[in-house]
Amino acid sequence: MSPLLVNIWILVGVCALTWALSLVTREHSWVDRIWSIVPLAYVWVFAAAAGLSDARLVLMAVLVTLWGIRLTFNFARKGGYARGGEDYRWAYLRARMPRPLFEVFNLLFIVCYQNVLLLLISLPAYTAWRHPRPLTAIDAVLAAAFLAALVGETVADQQQWRFQQWKKGERAAGREPRVRFLQTGLFRLSRHPNFFFEQAQWWLLFFFGCVAAGSLWQWTVIGPALLTVLFIGSTRMTEQISRERYPEYADYQARVSALVPWFPRRRGGPGGSREDLAQLR
Repeated sequence: MSPLLVNIWILVGVCALTWALSLVTREHSWVDRIWSIVPLAYVWVFAAAAGLSDARLVLMAVLVTLWGIRLTFNFARKGGYARGGEDYRWAYLRARMPRPLFEVFNLLFIVCYQNVLLLLISLPAYTAWRHPRPLTAIDAVLAAAFLAALVGETVADQQQWRFQQWKKGERAAGREPRVRFLQTGLFRLSRHPNFFFEQAQWWLLFFFGCVAAGSLWQWTVIGPALLTVLFIGSTRMTEQISRERYPEYADYQARVSALVPWFPRRRGGPGGSREDLAQLR
C-alpha cells in the first residue's frame, strides 16, 4: 500500500476519533491534544516506506520528532491533557455561537480542517519519498535553521511559562499582578514569537521537499500556506480576547511587531513600570 494511502487512512481514523470524543466529553480540544503527535506518525510512515534508508527522510522525521517532543511537553505542563484542559478560545467561541452552529464549526473546522492540515504540513516527506536524492549542503543549512527555530520556540514558551507562574504566585499571595501580560524577552520583539518559530519550522520542512524534488514549485506548499492562514485567524482572536481583558494591550500592539521579531517602536508606557518589568527578565 502506498504510504500516502496509509496516512490518509490514519487521517480518517483520527478525524473519527477526535470528533466522537468531542461529542462524548463536550470538550473541543482533542485535535489540540493530538496536534504534536500525529505529524510524527505521518512523516515516519514515509521514512519507513523508504526502508529508513533515505537520509533526507530520516532527517526530516527526526526533526519533526524533536518538534513533537517539545510541543507535547509544553502542552502537558500547561494541563492540556488533563480533564478540563480545553483551549480557552473554543470556550470563547462556544459562548458566542448558537450550539447547532458551533457543532457544525466543530466538525468542519476543529476536526476536519485541522486534521487535514496536519497531514498537509507533513507532505513534504511525501515529496522526498518520491524523489530520493543524497543529502546536500542545503539540507544541512535547513536542518540548522529548523533547530534554531526549535530553540527559539522553546525559549519563548519557557518565558511565557515563567511569567504565568509568576502571575499565579502573585495572586496566591493576594496581590494583583501589576504587569498583566508578558512584554519582556522575546515578547519585547514580537507579540507572538512562539507562533513565528512554529510556522518557520513547517516552512523549512517544505523546503526539504523542494531540495529533494530540485524545484521550489511544489503543490505541497499548500500545507505551510494554510498553516499560516490558520495562525493569522488564531492570532486575531487571541489578540481580541487580550484587548478585552487588558485595555493596555492596545499600546503593546502599537509598539511591538505582531509576528516577526523586530525592534519595538517607541510609544507610551510599556504597561508596567521598569521595576515591574525587570522582575520578569
